[in-house]
Parts: sequence; C-alpha cells; structure tokens
Amino acid sequence: MPDIPRFSTALAEWCACMMYCVVLPHSIPRRTLLIRGAVFLPFLTAFLVLTDNVPLFLWLPCLLLAFFSIFLFGHFAAGRSVFGAAYFTMRAIVLAEFAASLEWQLHYFFFNGGERVEGILFVLSLLHMAIVYVIVFGAAGWIEKKYLSGPELPEYAGREVLGAFLIAAATFSFSNLSFLIQNTPFSTDIARDIFNIRTLVDLGGLAILYAFQGRIRELQVERELEAIRNTLSAQYDSYRHYQESIDLVNFKYHDLKHQLAGLRSIEEAGERVALLDAMEKELEEFRPAQQTGSYVLDTILAGKMVSCSKNRIKLTCVADGALLSSLHVTDICSIFGNALDNAIEYTAQVADPAARLIHLIVAKRRNFIFIEVSNYIERKVEMKDGLPVSTKADGRIHGYGVKSIRYTVRKYGGTVVFSQESPHEFAMRIMIPIRE
Repeated sequence: MPDIPRFSTALAEWCACMMYCVVLPHSIPRRTLLIRGAVFLPFLTAFLVLTDNVPLFLWLPCLLLAFFSIFLFGHFAAGRSVFGAAYFTMRAIVLAEFAASLEWQLHYFFFNGGERVEGILFVLSLLHMAIVYVIVFGAAGWIEKKYLSGPELPEYAGREVLGAFLIAAATFSFSNLSFLIQNTPFSTDIARDIFNIRTLVDLGGLAILYAFQGRIRELQVERELEAIRNTLSAQYDSYRHYQESIDLVNFKYHDLKHQLAGLRSIEEAGERVALLDAMEKELEEFRPAQQTGSYVLDTILAGKMVSCSKNRIKLTCVADGALLSSLHVTDICSIFGNALDNAIEYTAQVADPAARLIHLIVAKRRNFIFIEVSNYIERKVEMKDGLPVSTKADGRIHGYGVKSIRYTVRKYGGTVVFSQESPHEFAMRIMIPIRE
C-alpha cells in the first residue's frame, strides 16, 4: 500500500525540530537559528529520500541516523545541552510521526487512496499537507509556549531522557508494527485500519510525553520551593543569630564605654593614654548600627557589617525602615539578607579596596515601597531568565537566593528587577505596593 512519502516525513521532522528550537527558551539569536535550520532541511530531506528503498535490514539504521542528525542539530546548532537535545529529540520524533501520519491518513481518504496525483490534484495535496502541518505544529507550539516550557527549562538528566526514549520507542514500534508484521495481536492488514492505528498510537504517545513533561515540571517546582524554603529558613536563622549576638555586643559596648571613661579620669602615663585610644578606636567597630526604624533591618545590617568589615567593604544605608512594618519578619530577612549576600559576594571580588562600595535605599515612591541595593562591580554579570547567575562553587545552590527574593516580592504583589546599569554598577530594584 502507498505509504507516507519520505519528503513529507522529512518536512514533518524538520518542522517539529524547528518548533522546539524556536518556541522554547534559547540563547542563540533567532535569525541565526533560522539560517541553520534552512541549511538543515535539504540535508535531512535528501538523506530520507535517498534511503527510501534500502533493504529492510538497513531501514532501522538509516532511521536512527536521521534521528541522530536531529539530535546533533538540537545540540550544536540550537545550543541545547546533550541531555536537553536528546530529550527534545524524542518529543520531536513522536510529534513528527503524529503529524505525518495524520496528514497521510487524510490524504489517503481525500486523494484517491494515496495513489500518485498530478496536475491540480498535486497542488491541492501540497496545500492540504501545508494546512495540516500548520495546524498540528501551531497547536503544539502554542501548548509548549503557554503551558509546558515556562521561563526556565528543567535541568534534564539521564533519567528524564531514558523515560522519554522508552515512551518514544514504544510509540514508534507499535505505530509501525502493521507495516512490518501483519500477523500479530496488535497489527492488521487492512490499509485504513493500519493508518487509524498508527495515528491513534502516535497521538497517545504524544499525550503521554506531555503528561511526562508536566510531571517533570511539577517535580522541578517542588524542588525549587523546597530550596527556597530552606533559603528563607537559613536567612531567618541568621537573623536570630545576629539578634542574639548584637544584643550581647550592645551590652558589652555600653559597659566598656563606661569603663574607659573611668580609666580616663585617672592620671596615667602617655603610653596608657595611647593604649586607651587604641582600645576605643577598635571598639568603635562594634558601635550599634544607626536606627532605620525597623529592628529587623537594623539587626540584618549589623550582621552583614561583619562580612563587610572582613572584606573591607563600605556599606552605606539610607532607609526608612518603618515602611517595612507590613512585611513579615522572614520576608524582610529573605529580601535584605539575600540581596546583601549577593552584593557582598560581587563586591568582595573587586581588586581595589577603595572601590568596594554597597549602597542600600529603602524609601517611599508614590504608593510603593522602593528598595534598591547597588554595588560596584568589575565584570559583566551573567543573567539567566532575568536573574543573575551566582558565582558560588556549589552548583546545587545556584540562584536560589535571588529566586527567594523574587518569590517573596511577588507574594506582596511587587516586582523585582536586576540590571547592570554600567560596566561598574549592578543594582537590584524592588517595588512593593504599600498596603494599609
């Protein structure tokens, strides 16, 4: 019986591949991606057309080579990771099989049982194929863009790729079983039934892959929320530790102030006076921080001053802490703790100690709480999905601090923007609506 033309199969596989490359987040300019795709289409088409009549024992190797070329295109031309390219190759194959099968089943019904057509019928068959592919890949792209891809793709690993491979392999095997072996409980020798089985099996495999992707997304969200909760808890624990330590330092500060005043009232030698001056100067480092109007913010600032002093960073603050009264303690810890940690991390890498500057602003802008943390920087900050990429060595905790900030700010209906204003200034700006 007449089967799907190889040109139609090649076009379906190319459309599926390009749909995933264009719709999903990517770092390569779209124009470059389209040019590379235009070069890939004739190569894929020529390979499938030239291997159309190979012996049966070469059919599977040639098919695997075609799939491998899609993987190579996704990995090298589209800039996907190895696991990411392998995962989306599996999905593109099943989607292409479904589109090609559906198009050919309709073609078989409308155009003389799939026999060779010429003239106006040939033009209509091409138009028919274009309409079916536009509908199928347009719908698939809309679903990927709106529901499954999100602003950030999951980090695919071997387990996800293996799952997608098993689903794709099972789908492809069962959908094409009747073309290879008719005498099985799962196959038939009636043309229309063969096409029905193939299209329905491909549709089922596609649905399973979408459900599998949804589960991957759910697990990713669960992991991120757990990491964010751990980050929030760590910042709050740090705040409580700062609170206890600073209360103790404040007591010692005032006690030593009185002791020094008493020692100064006694006549001593010049060396003793010089020693007392040195002690008083050293003690100034532990002077209670300025009052911002928020005890929580004061405590966080006092705790971060230890890290700033250790790294010879100058931290300046102009803050109306009373504006933060509507925010929960843990949320204040999350926003300011993570923001200052990131600023200290970047600023500590500045070679010139005199340029290690961090500035904090908390002010009212119209009916919003405006928060800005800016710092001097000597390098370009790598951004991913609007968030700065951490420079910490432990890849497991990359980005959870800034994600925690974004999560907390959104909880209050606010927005957060990270930007590198100039080669030497990086800033985080937050706007939170003021609520009565």
